[in-house]
Amino acid sequence: MSTEESAADTDGGTPDDHGTLYVVGIGPGLPDHMTAKAKRVIESSEVVIASSLYQEFLRDDGTLPQKDAVDDDGFVTREGGFEQEIVRSSMGRQIELARAAFDYVREGKDVAHVSGGDPSVYGKSDLIFKMAEEEDATDVPIEIVPGITAALGGSANVGAPLCNDFCTISLSDKWRGWEEIEEKLRAAAISGFVIVLYNCWRNYEQAVEIVREERTDDALVAIVNDAGREDAGRNGESECITTLGEAADHDDKVSGMGTSLIIGNHETETWRNDDRTYLVTPRGGRDVDDF
Repeated sequence: MSTEESAADTDGGTPDDHGTLYVVGIGPGLPDHMTAKAKRVIESSEVVIASSLYQEFLRDDGTLPQKDAVDDDGFVTREGGFEQEIVRSSMGRQIELARAAFDYVREGKDVAHVSGGDPSVYGKSDLIFKMAEEEDATDVPIEIVPGITAALGGSANVGAPLCNDFCTISLSDKWRGWEEIEEKLRAAAISGFVIVLYNCWRNYEQAVEIVREERTDDALVAIVNDAGREDAGRNGESECITTLGEAADHDDKVSGMGTSLIIGNHETETWRNDDRTYLVTPRGGRDVDDF
């Protein structure tokens, strides 16, 4: 983009010399599960902010250049002489990097701030907006590029468990007290939602016990690890179909941040073909002719 100084447009909007801050969801991170727009934005932005893990994923198909092409300062020259800066992010640098992203945009650069999954599902979107408010960054254009979140990737891996109403609940009590999480779990269980649990490395056994108070033990449950990441994830892609009564006995299959639990409702059932067993929640009491 041009860095020549120019005035804001006549409607008082973003100055013409600003870039755009893209918060980009890359789903699991591998090429097959990333949207064409996400790939295009990452390839064309002057600055890419991504963790070491996501950088590794994005090199898999050339979305980012190979590591040996990047100099010690994080710069790489792409095809056509286009220079791109690649910045490593980490959990402890999120505030600092949000401020840096605003500065890059004000310099006229497009910034791709990479998030796993979907940036608005327990991702980076809310921090970017909160920091924009904190820093009075109303001049910075922000665009969210959606990605496949764990609920959708995990659901696809086990069949069609989310074809009726469902909800997602994070078990992380870093920002929400456990009492609030417990209240949401109980309400979701009573309401008959299929429930997708995120951040299952924290308190997942307690969460299962709460749902058991409101839902029968034979309700079906899928434990899904690193959906869409094949062997590239932290622990490898895997699925296990069990029941609510036995879910807490499978702690060996709950491997960390990449694990999601999909807890079925009273309509969720299994269906088997010659290949394998699937988990299905019908849209709601319809015969084939109703379609």
